[in-house]
Amino acid sequence: MPEATTESPAPEKRTASLTGATAMVVGNMIGVGVFTALGFQVADLPSGFAIAALWLAGGLVAFCGAVCYAELVAMFPRSGGEYHLLGEALHPAPGFLSGWTSIVAGFPAPVALAASAFGSYFSGSVLEFDATTLGIGIIASVTAVHLINVTLSSRFQTVATLGKVILIAVLIVAGFSVGAPQPVHFLPQSASDWQLLGSGGFAIALMWVHYSYEGWNGAAYIAGEIRNPQRNVPLALLLGTGIVTLLYVGINTAFLNAAPMSDLTGSKEVGLVAAQHIFGEQGGRIMGALISIGLISAISAMTWAGPRVSARMGEDYALLGFLARRSKLGAPVVATLAQSALAIVILVSAKFEQILMYVEAMLLLSSTATVGSVIWLRIRRPEWNRPYRAFGYPVTPVLFIAMTSYTLYWAARRHPSESLTGLLFLVVGAALYAACRKRQQPLINID
Repeated sequence: MPEATTESPAPEKRTASLTGATAMVVGNMIGVGVFTALGFQVADLPSGFAIAALWLAGGLVAFCGAVCYAELVAMFPRSGGEYHLLGEALHPAPGFLSGWTSIVAGFPAPVALAASAFGSYFSGSVLEFDATTLGIGIIASVTAVHLINVTLSSRFQTVATLGKVILIAVLIVAGFSVGAPQPVHFLPQSASDWQLLGSGGFAIALMWVHYSYEGWNGAAYIAGEIRNPQRNVPLALLLGTGIVTLLYVGINTAFLNAAPMSDLTGSKEVGLVAAQHIFGEQGGRIMGALISIGLISAISAMTWAGPRVSARMGEDYALLGFLARRSKLGAPVVATLAQSALAIVILVSAKFEQILMYVEAMLLLSSTATVGSVIWLRIRRPEWNRPYRAFGYPVTPVLFIAMTSYTLYWAARRHPSESLTGLLFLVVGAALYAACRKRQQPLINID
């Protein structure tokens, strides 16, 4: 048996409900991407049909991933996301690299991006104030909430997510109710519309969509804190992904219906631009403020999920043991503070698009490996108990792997420096893994 750490990890408290877990998935998915990505997509895809197809494709890929993760989480119902799932399904090494990706980029960078967008929307619609300072303030405030206990995290996440869903529903209805809609078509009008679907621009735009859909696996990170995880985690993954797909297609087509593509192109605040066309200058400012508040849900979801990965790694590896320290009520204090501190560093030092590209490449590699492990286990361990079996197997995992590989190929071609940055982080993670193994064997059973 592998050697144990000096302190046995405290058992996780299963206090989060199905509603809270679903809110985690929805809140984790609906973040800065849906209020930003369209501005970077329409330049290469000036077609309503191509944009609608893009977001539908993203939802299909997310659904394929969700059914695969649901099978794995039902088999291994413990917090930690890909770190735990890959460690159990394949080997501790890929699990560690996935966990390392989550620690250094997978959660801190999206928190920083969401906080940056919060600051931009809030300062552009409510009061003129430094956007970065506002972003730092919201990270600190949400962190304070999640340092208390898991029950409060679940309730806060549910309320924040419900408010954001209502906001998006209002924007969808209003976007299709404008008196003078834009001359945009959501059904193919010519051969050029179909040709866009096979272009490099579509593949790169799909990178933004993948980023916007990131979080469909959110419940997997807190599986150990969810009541009846073998039932509720798969349900949360599938419900959350379905809800968000409908909202994403609706809101992006509503934005295109309400605002000219020329005004949206290159804008980092497409939600604010569209709201101003829908409601007028003053109404747009009010909606911009509401959008900024809606981003709090995404920051909260990632502040809840991310530290569970690093805390789990701290429980498994003595060298990272400081990350495992929890409060008396179960909150991973050191891991939460460390993630928020790193998010603030990224917020004040990096550029939006560059961060997104290298982070998304690393996350796609991790999720692709995890989905691939479903196929691996079906072949190598067919006798293992599977309380939930992936819908549509083997089509769903193969489609997920094909689509993410296609996106990664084009990302490496268009953004080689960001891709190399991601690989450099993986090399550093491999060195850290070697140091952890040298210091002490992990608790994971690799037999």
